[in-house]
Amino acid sequence: MKFWPFILATILFAGCATYHSRPISAEKTADSFEARSLTNDDLHAFFETNHIAGQWPRPSWDLNALTLVAFYYQPALAEARVQWAAIKAAEITAGERPNPSVTVTPGYDSQVPGTPTPWIVTVATDIPVETAGKRGKRIAEATNLTEAARWDFISAVWQTRSHVRIALLTYYAARENESLLMRQEMAQSNVVRLLKGQLNAGAVSDFEVTQARVAWETTQLSVQDGLGQLNQARAALAAALGVPLRALDGVKFSFAGLDQFPRALTKPEVRRQALFNRADVRSALAGYAASQSALQLEIANQYPDIHLGPGYAYNSGNAGDNEWQLGLSVTLPLLNHNEGPVAEAEAKRSQAAAHFLTVQATAISDIDTALAGYDAALKESATAKSLLEDLRKQLDSTRTQAKMGEVDALTLADAETAYYTGAQNQFNALVKAQQALGALEDAVQSPLTLSPQTLDAAQSNLKSQE
Repeated sequence: MKFWPFILATILFAGCATYHSRPISAEKTADSFEARSLTNDDLHAFFETNHIAGQWPRPSWDLNALTLVAFYYQPALAEARVQWAAIKAAEITAGERPNPSVTVTPGYDSQVPGTPTPWIVTVATDIPVETAGKRGKRIAEATNLTEAARWDFISAVWQTRSHVRIALLTYYAARENESLLMRQEMAQSNVVRLLKGQLNAGAVSDFEVTQARVAWETTQLSVQDGLGQLNQARAALAAALGVPLRALDGVKFSFAGLDQFPRALTKPEVRRQALFNRADVRSALAGYAASQSALQLEIANQYPDIHLGPGYAYNSGNAGDNEWQLGLSVTLPLLNHNEGPVAEAEAKRSQAAAHFLTVQATAISDIDTALAGYDAALKESATAKSLLEDLRKQLDSTRTQAKMGEVDALTLADAETAYYTGAQNQFNALVKAQQALGALEDAVQSPLTLSPQTLDAAQSNLKSQE
């Protein structure tokens, strides 16, 4: 029996967690970030885990592949994952039952003269018993908060994908604009050269040459600005992926799909589905459910818990008496009936309801605005495409006439300049339509643009980092 204190201590503390230090070094984290690449073996394993097969390193990176890279590397998404995990851990706290307590109070009876050892040892216990289903209501509140956090994480997934799409589209636009501007600049330089020749021959005025030179030099400035925009877009793409800029060295990008415009997103059923299934709407709805559970818990707290207190006392000075006790304690709700916390919970439920209505109204406005912008951008893109087709026909006709000697070289150069200007306008309209499509995708959050399998890939990295 002399070992019973050690046995009891082992039983009580066997399930206790132990602390493990995880210091963070700014230098090491910076070095780790700089070591990130698109050829990393761990990234390859992440792709294979999510059933993305193919050659590795990948010969080209499209939007879907780059989205998975962001899911793996993006620090903001990693933070959203651990926030979800932290809130989910609160479910354990909510489900825990209160532990009983033991109090030992040894005493000395000085009023018994002549006794050999007048000691009195009292052992009292406190066994709390929750009433009114408080534990179940705590669990329900924690579960609803976890559900809200899960939808907040899904919202972060959408934002991550949106940032990658915007960055890739911006890089694509900057690259193509630079190429188109260089072609336009070459065509305008040819116009200036020909006008100078006609000026020397006295066929045109110096004013006409100056006008052409101003247009040419303006385009040259646009080319230089375009080069800077291209470098900035490349840096923005690296930031969206969560990798250093050098990780994109030698990487070939695929812009497949950035010239397509799905009509399915404009269907009424997709719009209606978005009003109920957008991540922020579902998060607000789960938050309201949590406020309902919190109010139920505060109402249940009006009913006091019961504390059972069986005890034992040993009186050595009275012939070794053994005294057994049975205690019962209850908080008497005389001064308050938990009115304050109930009122707070009711107010927070009203606040959660108002928040849900605000989020849903914002979703409706976002969808309607995005649909209008998308429709207008499609029409503008179609008009620009039709105009470019007419300019192409005009250029082809001018080239034919130039071969036959019916028009001079200056007329042909002007036609080429007009065509490349139209090509740039058409491409800008295309980019504008793609930007409108991205806004519509973000507003609708439809599986047509981000499949459940992709969402699973974003969540799978949570498990690997727990």
